[in-house]
Amino acid sequence: MSIFSSALLFEKVPTGKGKDRSTIECVEGFCNNLYVGLKDGIIQHLSMTRQSGGERPERVREVGRRQMGRGGAVSQLKTVPVLNHLLVLWDGSVTALNMFSLEPVPGLKKIQNVSAFCVSQPAAHTQPVFINLFTASSKRRAVSIHKVCVDRWECVGHVALPQDPVALAVCETCLCVATSDRYILHDYLSQSTLELFPHNHGKQNVILNESRKGEFLLNGPGNLGMFVTKDGTSERPPVLWPEGVLDAVVNFPYVMALQSQALYIYSVLDQQLKQTISIQNAKTLLSTTENVLVVAEREIHCLSQTSLEDQIQGLLGRERADEALTLLDGVQALLPQDSYKDLHRSIICTSGWIKFYREAFSDAKELFIEGGLDPRDIISLYPGMAAITSGYLPHRPVVSNAKDLWRLSRDDWPTFQQYLSFLGHFLRDTRRTALSQTCPQDVDTALFKLYLEQEDLENLDQLVTSPNDCQLHVCVPELENHKRFFTLGLLYESHGQHFNAIQTWVQIVDGVCEDLRPGVFPHIVKTLSQLQLKSIIMKFIDWVLQKDQKESDLVGVLVFTGRNPEDQVMFAPEEVLTFLGNYPAALTSYLEYLVHELHSEEEKHHTLLATAYITHVLQTAQGTQGSDVNGEMREKLQQLLWESSSYNINTVQAKIKSSALHVERAILLGRAGQHRMALQILVNQERDQQAAENYCRRTSAGQGREFTQQLFLCLLQVYLESGQSVTQAVDLLNNNATTFNLVRVLQVLPSSWSLQLVGRFLCDSLRGAVHEMRMRGLQKNLAKVENLRHKHTWMEATQEKVKLDRSCVCHSCRRQLTGPEFLRRPTGELIHTHCYSADQSG
Repeated sequence: MSIFSSALLFEKVPTGKGKDRSTIECVEGFCNNLYVGLKDGIIQHLSMTRQSGGERPERVREVGRRQMGRGGAVSQLKTVPVLNHLLVLWDGSVTALNMFSLEPVPGLKKIQNVSAFCVSQPAAHTQPVFINLFTASSKRRAVSIHKVCVDRWECVGHVALPQDPVALAVCETCLCVATSDRYILHDYLSQSTLELFPHNHGKQNVILNESRKGEFLLNGPGNLGMFVTKDGTSERPPVLWPEGVLDAVVNFPYVMALQSQALYIYSVLDQQLKQTISIQNAKTLLSTTENVLVVAEREIHCLSQTSLEDQIQGLLGRERADEALTLLDGVQALLPQDSYKDLHRSIICTSGWIKFYREAFSDAKELFIEGGLDPRDIISLYPGMAAITSGYLPHRPVVSNAKDLWRLSRDDWPTFQQYLSFLGHFLRDTRRTALSQTCPQDVDTALFKLYLEQEDLENLDQLVTSPNDCQLHVCVPELENHKRFFTLGLLYESHGQHFNAIQTWVQIVDGVCEDLRPGVFPHIVKTLSQLQLKSIIMKFIDWVLQKDQKESDLVGVLVFTGRNPEDQVMFAPEEVLTFLGNYPAALTSYLEYLVHELHSEEEKHHTLLATAYITHVLQTAQGTQGSDVNGEMREKLQQLLWESSSYNINTVQAKIKSSALHVERAILLGRAGQHRMALQILVNQERDQQAAENYCRRTSAGQGREFTQQLFLCLLQVYLESGQSVTQAVDLLNNNATTFNLVRVLQVLPSSWSLQLVGRFLCDSLRGAVHEMRMRGLQKNLAKVENLRHKHTWMEATQEKVKLDRSCVCHSCRRQLTGPEFLRRPTGELIHTHCYSADQSG
């Protein structure tokens, strides 16, 4: 596709019978007006008629003509619309004509000895309106500055130069001048001058034009087209154009270099040659806001730039995406924002497709995401991954390296696997982002199929357990065909179909559906414990409890105990106890939860838990021929009897009556204050010396020393009365010597015991008594020292002298203190005793 299209705008027709030797020298345009300067001194005023709704002229007609003189070419033309002037350089002089009548402007005499000129932008905000005209003198090395108004002009300054000026251009207050061997910048307000760089061009090949506002285009050394700002810097790289360039202009984003037989068009964005147009006998160029005019000796051609959108689309059609992106970024300011975004998205996505088919998957993914590619365009490429959204048509560009993934899946499976891996990464990264907002069902369903086909169960379960938009009518049959019934339940659950989910898992546990996934039953329990739909829970609770009784983990009760605290109100404890009446193990576990976790103080709960323990212990003992093999359960029972004060003692005693649970009976007797009877059971029936001693220690914990001595003395008496081995009594004394009251022990010991038998006890007891006496003495002395320290501090505080004189007054009544009786506050104020009493009573 051509960037510029060329059309013949004007052709000079020979006049008269003889050969017309007059040729075109220069042109100038403004709106529909075109001015042509000829070699024989004639100025033609042409009017361009445009097509309806188009930019290219349809025809040109002459509306005026002026002969400047008998000979000499018209070298330069410039319109000044704000003044209705046409400035003409002819025969070394600048003349001002009316733009429409081509008549000389009265009061504006010729400016003599001018080789070139330029004008600044009109100062429309001034009164009167004027412009600045800059003329290069042909006789002296200077540029003159003229102030031009509607009916007068005057010279207001000169700029001296080291050499004769060849060409010049101006931007605001900056004048750029080309001499025979260099370029110069001069600010005529600040009078600052900056030499840019030298050149080696002849006078005919010196090029100096304004490129854009604040920037000049120069023909630099080595055939380089240089862009120089008014500050003397270059913000873009130079363009390398051919030798013998006659003229050059910028029609952004392109720069045109004209030779006599061809026009070369370069991009100012990447400095590459984009188009070449053949033109015979070309002489000069004129860039307007709408097009570029190419002036030949007898013709004027109009070059119209193809719309930027069409240029970019053309580059994309040739898969030159990088070049298209460079062009788009360079002309962003010239495009509407919406158009820029659409084109940018199209370029980025096209680049992504090219990378995709080259198997550069990482780059392709980033480009697709950046370009906002609709995920359905990718999904629909894959076998079995058709878009779910009805009526959707893919919008994929045609690229030369495209592959048929359907055929690839049959002929080259390893390569197709790489494409599948890309699809997974792309969908995961775009899921739940703005990119998939228009098609969440397609994205999630495609991911679902991908994970299922690749047997990626971890990612599959993660997908279906999180909030998802998988389409059930597509996914359910797929899971059933692959026998993934546990995952099917997860999918049902994520879509709020809790009954279907639990029913599917129940069928797995019951063997109706085959699924090798372990831990299905605990998962059912966990789901029910988190469910807030009581009706569904009630449909499955009996099944759960029946299965739970056959399991060793007893997790079924978690349906009630594993709920969040705010959900506990769904099931009242009494309601749950009713449910669990036929399930002893679950009932015990729930009662433990009530007592130990919820810290229930209700007597019923504690009594039921104790009787549940007793029942389990007795049944276990009966099943093992009288020996208690379940030590853990009996330990729980004893701990409950020791620590709880809420159970009904009589009910529990009745439960263990005539059983072998002697320790438990002793604990119950102890709770009733019958310690001697409890110790007799432990000593005579349980025959466990350690249990008896532990009973004494645990019962006396937190009690006074007198109670502890009395309880251990009672145990000693039981040993002595039971007629058991003397060794047990001696061991009791020796192991707890400091706990006994020595005097009382000597009173109850049999007279037949020898001193050697109780010698160790007596020594340890006396040593403990002496140690205790000394510790009490030490504590007493420490207390005395502390008391003395406080007395010392008090005496130091009270021994301070207070001098009374006439200046001492009561802080309350403001009267003088006349006697020795007064009070002194901690803050130092003195006050009468009666005033203090009055203040306290008030």
